[in-house]
Amino acid sequence: MALWRAYQRALAAHPWKVQVLTAGSLMGVGDIISQQLVEKRGLREHQTGRTLTMVSLGCGFVDYRDALITNYYLWPAVQLANFYLVPLHYRLAVVQCVAVIWNSYLSWKAHQL
Repeated sequence: MALWRAYQRALAAHPWKVQVLTAGSLMGVGDIISQQLVEKRGLREHQTGRTLTMVSLGCGFVDYRDALITNYYLWPAVQLANFYLVPLHYRLAVVQCVAVIWNSYLSWKAHQL
């Protein structure tokens, strides 16, 4: 709870910086999940540079066309459910949880052979 409150205070004080860092962090977590759970690389085969690339993309931008199309399938449905079914104080957490899954997909898509 203390960590959540600290995040909320930082978000209120520095919304742009915190959102950029949150996006980058979630992209990094998504890449780690992609490499470890989806691709089953193991820690020895983990590509740290790839994770850092995803963090950088998350902090800046993501411009893949098919990812954008997939985005249009996922996020409107998530947000509709979020706004109609989820209490206000849980909405950010829902979006962040879906974002981890989304970022795992983006990492996988960006690094397909």
